[in-house]
Amino acid sequence: MNDASRPDPWNLDVRTRQLKVTLWYPTEQKDGERAPYMTPKESELYLRGSEIAGVPYDTLSRTRTNAVKDAEPAGERLPLVVLSPGFTKPLSSLTSLAEDLASRGYVVAGIDHPYESHVTTLSDGRVADCLACDSDTDPGFGGRVVQGRAADVSFVLDHLTAKWDGSRLIDRSRIAMVGQSIGGAAAVAAMVKDSRVRAGIDMDGSTYARIPKSGFSRPFMFIGSERQVPGGGDGSWDRDWKLLTGWKRWIAVTDTDHQAFTDIPLLGPALGIKPAPGALPAERGAQIARVYVAAFLDQHLKGRRQPLLDRPSSGYPEVKPCPEHCGES
Repeated sequence: MNDASRPDPWNLDVRTRQLKVTLWYPTEQKDGERAPYMTPKESELYLRGSEIAGVPYDTLSRTRTNAVKDAEPAGERLPLVVLSPGFTKPLSSLTSLAEDLASRGYVVAGIDHPYESHVTTLSDGRVADCLACDSDTDPGFGGRVVQGRAADVSFVLDHLTAKWDGSRLIDRSRIAMVGQSIGGAAAVAAMVKDSRVRAGIDMDGSTYARIPKSGFSRPFMFIGSERQVPGGGDGSWDRDWKLLTGWKRWIAVTDTDHQAFTDIPLLGPALGIKPAPGALPAERGAQIARVYVAAFLDQHLKGRRQPLLDRPSSGYPEVKPCPEHCGES
């Protein structure tokens, strides 16, 4: 997708903002070519950029997905979830979550934000590397990123809900955004900018966008590692929590780190990455992310009340609702 209304914020030689958007959606089709996780070139550039050595550079291109490429969609007027990945991470790092949401009846639009990741392959075949990585220590960098991503989200919504041939798949009254790390921070920025985003989730991302002092009433959930408890992290969640005046939840998951809700821990064995001693098993972290994200979306986009979000669960003792239960052992 090309947004001709603005230049790229990172590549000064590009006069339009070009985005890569990947869609997952329900289908009844079971046979067909599996969607690739990454191309061999993408795998190589991501592993090099992440300084992961000792494994074949095409490893991630051999990662199997569950999605069928170009499958026929099933259903119409489905709720839409926008996904935004962490800084330096390609959208593929959220594939397992995207596939799970599609299996539950959501259309998922994942955005690769060019020049903010180690690798993004654009529609004309060009590969965009991380130009923004040279600026990540600049004052105001986080705010610049999330405002740019908010503009990306609004442009994608304009296209998918009105200009895309498959727009009938999407119910424009039921749109949410989920992001990890700075992608989660961008969910806040996108919701402040665009009223079409009815609900949002920040997965372990310090926030940068300013919420109006009058408050913000749309549903929002913070889900993070155990560093993200009241008084922890960088304080941005404490600041924003006070300004969330509508339905809100804040949960911390014990024995997890910043990447726990992405595919990175799941891919750890293939990449030679050993979990920290005592870390929550990767499969369990992924399960918690899927269950709680889906519960939030089911409640706020499908109108199905989810008691799981209202109190601690014996089925998920690692999950500590904050601020009331974060100090429990």
